[in-house]
Amino acid sequence: MRIQPPPATKALRRVAVTALAAALMAGAVSPAPASAHGGVTGLTAAAGQDRSQLQKAMQAFVDAGFTGIQLRVRDARGEWVASAGVRKLGAAAKPPTNGRFWTGSVVKTFSATLMLQLVAEGKVGLDDPVAGYLPDLGLDRRITVRMLLQHTSGLFNYTGEYYDDGTFVPGIPATGDAWLNNRFRSYRPEELVRLALSKPARFEAGTDQNYSNTNYTLALLLIEKVTGRSYAELLQRRILRPLGMSATMVAGNRTELPGPHAHAYYSYQGQTVDISQQNLSLLVGAGDLISTTQDLSTFFSALNRGRLLPAELLAEMRRPYGELRYGLGVFAEDMGPKCGTVYQHNGSPPHGYGALMYSSPDGKTTLTGSVTWVDSATRGPVKDFEKLLDTLVKEVFCGTPADRTKPTR
Repeated sequence: MRIQPPPATKALRRVAVTALAAALMAGAVSPAPASAHGGVTGLTAAAGQDRSQLQKAMQAFVDAGFTGIQLRVRDARGEWVASAGVRKLGAAAKPPTNGRFWTGSVVKTFSATLMLQLVAEGKVGLDDPVAGYLPDLGLDRRITVRMLLQHTSGLFNYTGEYYDDGTFVPGIPATGDAWLNNRFRSYRPEELVRLALSKPARFEAGTDQNYSNTNYTLALLLIEKVTGRSYAELLQRRILRPLGMSATMVAGNRTELPGPHAHAYYSYQGQTVDISQQNLSLLVGAGDLISTTQDLSTFFSALNRGRLLPAELLAEMRRPYGELRYGLGVFAEDMGPKCGTVYQHNGSPPHGYGALMYSSPDGKTTLTGSVTWVDSATRGPVKDFEKLLDTLVKEVFCGTPADRTKPTR
């Protein structure tokens, strides 16, 4: 069966879903210090590296209309950290090279990791009915834990569904002008799930695949029910604190990014609105994380090097399934015989920010980053994102610039 891709109005998240999970050499190289003005940081681990093609690929985002980009690459040549564009419209300073940003769907990999840790401990069964853990929601008993993590449950996406015939069934305001006017509203996970369950399922459980935020908000509720602890507490205890990820946090109802950060914007009725302040509780468990390039690479490195999951569950997580090539919380992208497989989970909150998280299978080559732009109901420069990202990723993982004539996915 044809799998409906995520809606065109969420092009950035679609690529995030088809990019790859970033793992890096945990502790193998020291982090690069950001320059005082947030500009391009020097080649910290190997003086004299020629990264001109990588910097060119990064600058292409700015030339295409993105306001800013920050990148961190770790590979056999060391670490390279840089930024381009501006931190804020009307100012000259570049984005901070390790500033915090809204990561969007990157958190799905964290959620899947927590769930698989519980599977490893025998507290959850991958093929158990979710209804057995959350009996009060009235879920279809055919829906299993695996189906949530794999996007095969068929559950309606509470942020709205685009169907093959072009029709759109709205959910909560999560894009466009309607979102802008509601961007500070707080949501509870049960509220989001019940909205999804009030809509017809997209398909019967296990018969197809469709990217849906509902799956991961349900996963959060299941994790909290089984452990008796909040998701934020579990994330701190099981992942963030052990890995020293002090700059990462669950957004909750927080509306501001702490510390230096790049700003994003939304064009609305002739005005340009700063949307660096927003409430991501509308994507709880599915898109509500704040992080940095350094922390994301630390996490993905540890995950892919087997520090967070037993080998058999890591293999299960990274095994691609369906047309999306989505495992359990990560995408696996086959980039051809020269580049091989790359794992990723990129992300984007409703508007203005995009997060990149890529890794080679051994975790020794990683790419993490964030982009910002002036968004609009038509998504502005996002139309060029896939082509720009294809060039960037191939530069990092293939060693040569991408063939610009090759169509991107």
